Amino acid sequence: MKSNKAKRFFTLQRKYLCIPYFIFLILFIIVPILIIVFYAFTYDYVDATNVTRIKLSGEAFLNFFTDPSKLNVLLVSLFIALITTLICLLIGFPLAFFLADKKVNKNAVLVTLFIAPMWINFVLRTGATRDLLTWFGINGGTHPYLATIIGMVQNYLPFVILPLYTTMTKLDQSQIEAARDLGANPAQVMFKNIIPQAVPGIVSACLMTFMPTMSSYVISDTLSEGKIVLIGNYIELEFVNKAWHDGSFMALIMLLFIGITMFISQKFSGDEKERGGKW
Repeated sequence: MKSNKAKRFFTLQRKYLCIPYFIFLILFIIVPILIIVFYAFTYDYVDATNVTRIKLSGEAFLNFFTDPSKLNVLLVSLFIALITTLICLLIGFPLAFFLADKKVNKNAVLVTLFIAPMWINFVLRTGATRDLLTWFGINGGTHPYLATIIGMVQNYLPFVILPLYTTMTKLDQSQIEAARDLGANPAQVMFKNIIPQAVPGIVSACLMTFMPTMSSYVISDTLSEGKIVLIGNYIELEFVNKAWHDGSFMALIMLLFIGITMFISQKFSGDEKERGGKW
């Protein structure tokens, strides 16, 4: 009996430890999201008594989908995010594969060198990148898209290398050796064996690059000298100009993209666990 009471007591104590997390979740996640949803589907108007009131409306929805400038911002954001993600993947995949080779990187020191830039504030890194690009004759005034994409790749490449490296260290080497023994050439081993095994890491790397690139505004604003406006820039401008409803609806669009990417990430994470169990 005492043993059962003690177990119930400690179980109850562990439940109490969740209270600070739930308070944080409600105050800093759920409440802000509800405020965003509220402003996204309302608008302010002045009644006959000259009093400002709030009314439910889809005006922000119509403003977003009927304003060419806002749609253009969304398309430009998607374009830069896709290009940045693709370049980071093309650079990061072979690097991660190289770093995961224990014959080359026995103590994971090289991985630390590639991730070390993440320890420096990204604003400082962006400023240094701007100065370096200007020295090479690439600046926001003449090449805004090129400068912005280079800055994005430079900042988010470590976020691609890390998940890919983690996945590469878990590759089933027996499958790779079997493919080679059966006569597969290096290209066949890569595309039919290694890449399929690395899909969870590829998906994770893409998600960790795509969404931050879309919502980033400091990098594009600094390197393009204000010539490229991403959706993150536009939301910030809307709030600065006190256009709460339009800004909230655009933030809601971003939340929708984040929700979709989280769903995709969880799906592939489940696949990775199943595959790991089979191995």
